[in-house]
Amino acid sequence: MDTEANGTSARHSTTHCRLTVRMSEYTVQLRIKNKHTFYEGRRPMNAFSLNHRVAPAAGLTAFFDLAVSLGVTDVEVRNELPGVAIADGTPAETVRREAEARGLTILSINALYPFNIWTPERAESARTLIDYAAACGAQGVVLCPLNDPAYRAGNAERLGRLREALAALAPLLRRAGVIGLVEPLGFPESSLRLKREAMEAIDAVGEAGTFKLVHDTFHHHVAGETEFFPGHTGLVHVSGVVDEGLSRDAMKDAHRVLVDAGDRLDNLGQIRELVAGGYAGPLSFEPFADSVSNAADIRSLLADSMTVLRQAEADPAR
Repeated sequence: MDTEANGTSARHSTTHCRLTVRMSEYTVQLRIKNKHTFYEGRRPMNAFSLNHRVAPAAGLTAFFDLAVSLGVTDVEVRNELPGVAIADGTPAETVRREAEARGLTILSINALYPFNIWTPERAESARTLIDYAAACGAQGVVLCPLNDPAYRAGNAERLGRLREALAALAPLLRRAGVIGLVEPLGFPESSLRLKREAMEAIDAVGEAGTFKLVHDTFHHHVAGETEFFPGHTGLVHVSGVVDEGLSRDAMKDAHRVLVDAGDRLDNLGQIRELVAGGYAGPLSFEPFADSVSNAADIRSLLADSMTVLRQAEADPAR
């Protein structure tokens, strides 16, 4: 759905603005065909979540404690951060125990990469990661596509390999009761830039109950996307870019900071569009910039960014 083309942009529609749901609570129920329930229960609308990227050097318990200190109950763990769980060999049972002790829900493990280049080695990595996700209590596994300028496959081959990977992953995910969260990467060199292509491939293999989309506000902007798929979205990643000298194609992970008043990605407009379309899941902070990773007081920075987002949510004119 191209909401701009249909005249329903949050910038131009008073009715649309009224649809912005603020901080009231209500019951969110999103049931999926395999009976795995994603984001069910009474919770604040579009509650915040923390991805371990907000403090990549922090140990597991320190990261979990950071979430608790901010009143956040949902987290994402990662499998590539050196020296910390889960790359350091921490058992899944330990991750589960520490999360449960703090009342935290693990939304995902981030990530299986590159999920869309299916090989015997990738199949083994997928089985291992999905089994770990199930054992630690994670609801999903984020699936990231190959991002490599040397990859020159034509569209037929590229999309065929995407469908092949999804079809192979589906039974592994269903068996474990874990959701596959497909995250297109908007970079020009990415082998899967657009959410529409991901959604159409999921539909083509008949696995809409097994996979959901990740709407990443950074990648949505970098890809130049205009379409939103709130009904197919299982998770939203939030980060901002403030460097005014960057062109769209020059934006990289290193430029991704926390959302503030100088954000160039229209995070607020994107979030409003998703909410108006029915998205009721969490907004997960996923910055990559060194200025965030090395911040002396990441808690205060996160609290400030949450305030910006909540104030804008309460005042659609912002």
